[in-house]
Amino acid sequence: MSLPPFHLAFPVDDLAAARRFYGELLGCPEGRSAEEWIDFDLYGHQIVAHLAPDAARARATNPVDGDDVPVPHFGIVLPMEQWKTLAGRLEQAGVEFVIEPTIRFEGQPGEQATMFFLDPAGNALEFKAMTDPAKLFARN
Repeated sequence: MSLPPFHLAFPVDDLAAARRFYGELLGCPEGRSAEEWIDFDLYGHQIVAHLAPDAARARATNPVDGDDVPVPHFGIVLPMEQWKTLAGRLEQAGVEFVIEPTIRFEGQPGEQATMFFLDPAGNALEFKAMTDPAKLFARN
């Protein structure tokens, strides 16, 4: 099944830092750009960093399986091997995790590997991988 790409625009306070983080660290190819925004290809999805230094984000969390998950957040569901490779690269780069790479909902239908971290502007990202990808929407 082929899914259409989603589009997400989000605020940043420094485009050069966003370019380093999304382009270099996460490996997202850069698309179009202008003085106040940059398109990135996040695994086939279009995310756009918009320069908006005054767009302060409230820091809220919700409890999920024993962790305080940042809200809002965005990310991608990767195949397990890609997730492990990315987790290793982020750990090696010294990324400070909000939630360290871990397994959540262990032994349940929604078992998944997950990690949360912030971009330089403080936007929260979650990258996850399902133990059984067919159970992405399974109810526990």
